[in-house]
Amino acid sequence: MITKLTHTCVYVLNQDEAYDFYVNKPGFKVIMDMPMGPGARWLTVSPKEQEGIEINLFPVIEGMMFTAETVKTMTELIQKGTFGAAVFECNDIYATYEELKSKGVVFKKPPTKEFYGTEALFHDNSGNWFSLGQKK
Repeated sequence: MITKLTHTCVYVLNQDEAYDFYVNKPGFKVIMDMPMGPGARWLTVSPKEQEGIEINLFPVIEGMMFTAETVKTMTELIQKGTFGAAVFECNDIYATYEELKSKGVVFKKPPTKEFYGTEALFHDNSGNWFSLGQKK
């Protein structure tokens, strides 16, 4: 029986730039940063206040996992913002929105009241989009 999810993957176009984004913009902590084959590393981050989940910032590069054709296709799709990767929660969406905006995070939707709470949508530096929410 499956008991929990411990890791999830966000495909990134450049791990160094993704490291900088996730650590310095939303302030995530680095859980693991180890070499993992040519041109890549096992890089996981997590929100500072959440234990037990690691977000693998997985590079879209030709090699072990992806062919050149797959890299080209995935890169185009990521850059177009076709991947909605996750929903992050916060305690004060308006303060978090302003803080992230001041750090250069690009939002495609400002905080908006919805039936389930208040939500804003933002992109990481690769093009993946995320929901930032505060429940009612």
